[in-house]
Amino acid sequence: MSPTHSDGRAGGYTASKTLPFRTELRRQFGRRRTQLAIGFLALLPVILAIAFAVGSTSSDSDAGGLIELGTRGGVNFTVFALFMSVGFLLIVVVALFFGDSVASEASWSSLRYLLAIPVPRTRLLLQKALVSATLSIAAIVTLVVVSLAIGTVLYGAEPLVTPFGDGLSYTDALGRLLIAVAYICLNLLWVAGLAMLLSVLTDAPLGAVGGAVMTSILMQILDQITALGSLRNYLPGHYANSWIDALSPTIEWNDIVVGSFSALAYAAVFGVAAWQRFSSKDITS
Repeated sequence: MSPTHSDGRAGGYTASKTLPFRTELRRQFGRRRTQLAIGFLALLPVILAIAFAVGSTSSDSDAGGLIELGTRGGVNFTVFALFMSVGFLLIVVVALFFGDSVASEASWSSLRYLLAIPVPRTRLLLQKALVSATLSIAAIVTLVVVSLAIGTVLYGAEPLVTPFGDGLSYTDALGRLLIAVAYICLNLLWVAGLAMLLSVLTDAPLGAVGGAVMTSILMQILDQITALGSLRNYLPGHYANSWIDALSPTIEWNDIVVGSFSALAYAAVFGVAAWQRFSSKDITS
């Protein structure tokens, strides 16, 4: 019989060794929804390239429009792909990974068994969040890397050209693109925090994912109502497109910094609320 500690713990039990990150990451990466989500983001640049090829041969193509701009080099193609994805697609992917994290365990009736191992609730929530963040970053990086590779092969290593006529060399544009991607990841933290909160509030993964996505859509609608005035500045996601400021010849840091702080603040509030709810929740599934 294994010796026990004075507090009732079995001999050799260490809370910090339960639910290892690598094991959980391998488990989540093996799920079909993860493979489909990342696979679709890898396929998106191919779809865009085909659309550009079809559009460029169409008699009613808009010369000088977004299609022409997106085909002016690999970096421009990548920026176009990000512009098409940030407002909805990446939000869905992040909401999927975070919203499905805890709720799926509850829907499978495996959550109580994880806690009975026992995995401390704080550690379980933290490991789920870290794995979800890793998968989200991997998905975004996949989109960027595949877009850059396909764009460079098809359209060359041309300088970045903005709609305003400004330009950056290919190597400088890569550095700016790295900053832009980092900001996009930071700005999506509020979606991640909200999806995680909803994931511990419901046993239905679709409800958690859908709730986060619908809230994001609602925030975008409210952000378009000019009658709200400066109140729009406090809406989560208001600075979602500030990543574009990193691509100008002189980086405009104000909105990037404010947007990052806003996303971190909302993520912290949602994260703490999720932890408080989960730490005291009666687990029945």
